[in-house]
Amino acid sequence: MSAAIIFGVLLALMLTGMPISISLGLTVLTFLFTMTQVPLESVALKLFTGIENFEIMAIPFFILAGNFLTHGGVARRMINFAVSMVGHWYGGLALSGVVACALFAAVCGSSVATVVAIGSVILPEMVRQGFPMKFGAGVVATAGSLGILMLPSVVKVVYSVSTNTSIGALFVAGVVPGLLLAFILGFVTWYRARKFNYPRQPKATWAQRFKAFRESAWGLVMVVVVMGGIMSGIFTPTEAAAMSAVYAFFVAVFVYKDMGLKDVPKVLLNSANMSAMLLYIITNAVLFSFIMTNENIPQALADWLLGEGLGVVPFLLAVNVLLLIAGNFMEPSSIVLIFAPILFPVATKLGIDPVHFGILMIVNMEIGMCHPPVGLNLYVTSTISKLGITDLTVSVWPWLASMLGFLILVTYWPALTLWFPKLVGAM
Repeated sequence: MSAAIIFGVLLALMLTGMPISISLGLTVLTFLFTMTQVPLESVALKLFTGIENFEIMAIPFFILAGNFLTHGGVARRMINFAVSMVGHWYGGLALSGVVACALFAAVCGSSVATVVAIGSVILPEMVRQGFPMKFGAGVVATAGSLGILMLPSVVKVVYSVSTNTSIGALFVAGVVPGLLLAFILGFVTWYRARKFNYPRQPKATWAQRFKAFRESAWGLVMVVVVMGGIMSGIFTPTEAAAMSAVYAFFVAVFVYKDMGLKDVPKVLLNSANMSAMLLYIITNAVLFSFIMTNENIPQALADWLLGEGLGVVPFLLAVNVLLLIAGNFMEPSSIVLIFAPILFPVATKLGIDPVHFGILMIVNMEIGMCHPPVGLNLYVTSTISKLGITDLTVSVWPWLASMLGFLILVTYWPALTLWFPKLVGAM
């Protein structure tokens, strides 16, 4: 009964168009003051201890690093390097966009930032060379979703905080699935470009490739800073986030010099606004999780599902359907904060690895970012390309279909996710 009331109030508030953070907060307050006897002191204590988490500090640092990279010319140099390597294949510039998105995602950790950074540079050039805008927009919108799957990722930090799963293991676990998804999206791009005979670039010489690599190396070294530091134990994931922010600032301002010191306050303010918005959602989600735990809702759900004989295969299928539906209405961090506390206890009782379950959730959210009505990547790509959401929805379907196939692979082949973290001792 409690569960029905809580989710009924939350759904009703969301249907009014109210932001998810405020919907969560009002749901909690309504339940606290009208339907439970929980002391307000314990709520305040839970709120304080819930957000007083060292791992949460990684979020503003990763957001800051992503903003420095987005405004600091790193994306343009990565695109040049990608073009020098694969530009001579069918649809070379579009294929270079997929490669550049994968490279930028490995150092950025934000899908929206990846779409903005790569799309704003490569889409105008693709149109100039004769690619249909719809084709280019479909590539950028879907390949940009790699931002939350590759190494650093704000969504991974949120999942870690919600479920007490190792951030380091989650970071490393995204490497192999991320590379495989980049390959799949690249293959779809190449196949369609070959089918429609889209333009190819002249083949670059090895000297040109080395020059492009040398120019983009400063950005790529950030992968070593984050991954190498975590795996070697030099610093924690949160410390790695701080190091990445400092390194991104140094590269953008003093190495590439695409930003001046006068531009830094604007980037800091923008990062602070984004961080405050996300931390506000987390704050309300902590209270929401506390209410559900206090009412024993996750544990009761787990016991009921296990009592009904639900196995791993149907449970994971149900999770995918639920998260894909949620992706129609919410952005990734909100999905994790609401559903992870509910689904995670069931997953652990069924013996599903927490890291595997986290990557599975993230892949679902990648797909959610690429379809309406709340697909953030679509809206950002629409702004860059000047295409309507309807046109973009049709444009992304070839890549979106391949992502659904990839989701099935990730769901029922845990080794794809867990092999590399175990190999390097991250878990």
